[in-house]
Amino acid sequence: MKFNKSKLPSRHVSIGVKSAPHRSMYYAMGLKSADIEKPFVGVATTWNEAAPCNITLSRQAQSAKKGVKLAGGTPREFTTITVTDGIAMGHAGMKSSLISREVIADSVELTMRGHCYDALIGLAGCDKSLPGLMMVMLRLNVPSVFIYGGSILPGNYKGKDVTIVDVFEGVGKHSTGKMSKEDLFELETLACPSGGSCGGQFTANTMACVSEAIGLALPGSAGTPAVYETRDKFAVSSGEAVMNLLEKNIRPRDIVTKKSLENAAVVVAASGGSTNAALHLPAMANEAGINFSLEDVTKISKKTPYIADLKPGGKYVAKDLYEIGGVPILIKALLDGGFLHEDCMTVSGKTIGENHKDIVFPTDQKVIYKTSKPISSSGGFVGLKGNLAPDGAIIKVAGLKKKKFIGKAKCFDGEQSALNAVLEKKIKQGDVIIIRYEGPKGSPGMPEMLSTSGAIYGQGLGEEVALITDGRFSGGTHGISIGHVGPEAAVGGPIGLIKDGDVVEINTDRGLLKAHLSNKELLKRKRKWKAKKIEYTSGTLWKYSQSVGPANKGAVTHPGAFKEKECYADI
Repeated sequence: MKFNKSKLPSRHVSIGVKSAPHRSMYYAMGLKSADIEKPFVGVATTWNEAAPCNITLSRQAQSAKKGVKLAGGTPREFTTITVTDGIAMGHAGMKSSLISREVIADSVELTMRGHCYDALIGLAGCDKSLPGLMMVMLRLNVPSVFIYGGSILPGNYKGKDVTIVDVFEGVGKHSTGKMSKEDLFELETLACPSGGSCGGQFTANTMACVSEAIGLALPGSAGTPAVYETRDKFAVSSGEAVMNLLEKNIRPRDIVTKKSLENAAVVVAASGGSTNAALHLPAMANEAGINFSLEDVTKISKKTPYIADLKPGGKYVAKDLYEIGGVPILIKALLDGGFLHEDCMTVSGKTIGENHKDIVFPTDQKVIYKTSKPISSSGGFVGLKGNLAPDGAIIKVAGLKKKKFIGKAKCFDGEQSALNAVLEKKIKQGDVIIIRYEGPKGSPGMPEMLSTSGAIYGQGLGEEVALITDGRFSGGTHGISIGHVGPEAAVGGPIGLIKDGDVVEINTDRGLLKAHLSNKELLKRKRKWKAKKIEYTSGTLWKYSQSVGPANKGAVTHPGAFKEKECYADI
């Protein structure tokens, strides 16, 4: 491959007399003149010892660097943070989770800008690190390839495959006496047997599917479990692919278009994926200057067949999908059914249609169905609107039997008090739990409610109790759990005006979320409503609360490419 460094960002730190001090720093790290003359490729990982999701990433980064070198580039490895939801869940630490998405994107941007790297490879495991890295690829718009770190192997408890969600639900079972303390301890020691991200079609695996569907990852790269060293061949190939993109000047915004965002939403809906995708896809679109909201995502779900029998709505785990051929099988089924735009460019240098034309759909398996015989005719989640959510809300319906629910509200200004009420068995069949002031601005940080939803499900109330919040839900959540309610309570949204005993109606067939209150009554309450003071008055959480936008537009913290005057890739 041939590269003209005089047109690349790294010329600012490697060419000419003025760059002598910069080159001196590279010599100090063992580079030779020949290395400095090549394009510089940032290899960013979220490796750390915070969670099993990230523990294998350092190994995979070495293989990515090998691929860069083989194709004529000089890789420069660096790391950034993650916050793992499995450990942050159920306490104040969960406020850090979504904010970490922005910090990841911002920190990678600063490293790339500060050192003038020409291209980017990003390796991620935990939920927010996947969209965080894909967001910054679009923001910088230098040739980029995303690599998922891979999923965890399933645990085995009493002869059944289990995941971390089974442990969260075990806490609820223990609170009702359905599970002994000894059994819960055995389950917690068996549920997570290896490195890798949570094993169902939760947020990490959902966004891993997105990485392939949207074109930022090589086909087939998302499926192999994290601990399998065969993953490393995809890392080597990704290193080579990013150099090919650099040579051909194919950039992330050439790949991520309105049509490829629609492809990503189709794959999420068809797989029964996490509702968090409806937060992350709009945020990625913002980085590319494309209007793509929560409503766009839910409209696509309405006309997409649900074809993947994956946990939490179904039976199988990520390893099962890998064993039948991985994400390409899901994509092939959707291509064959005519549900994807075939002409979207990908990091392979080919279109998504070209990448999958030779894939043979396996008929001797039960994980992925054909679109002609789906599990259900519409996708895994539904958008809801009404006087309780004028800006919209979202519910995962994959595996949900009850489509209508009417009950009386029990209101909590924060998750902790709601979780305590559940564990103290104060929540009964027919209740509608309202958890508010947990939105992006009000919490701040829009935490997930898996501890509460898991406890409800563990108590056997999964479809007998509804849970409504301006916060979020884990990809592992199932049951009547409605999130992203907007406007959020902190800015005066109707969810903050509901009182104990108000009747609330949910109808997923009609896309309705309604309080049985007149407009006059809501207006009367709004006049008396006073904004709650945000508890955090300094630090990152305060800073986030000052800049974050609404959930239906991705809870973003800056204007994105809409207001961009100069793209980093063109410096």
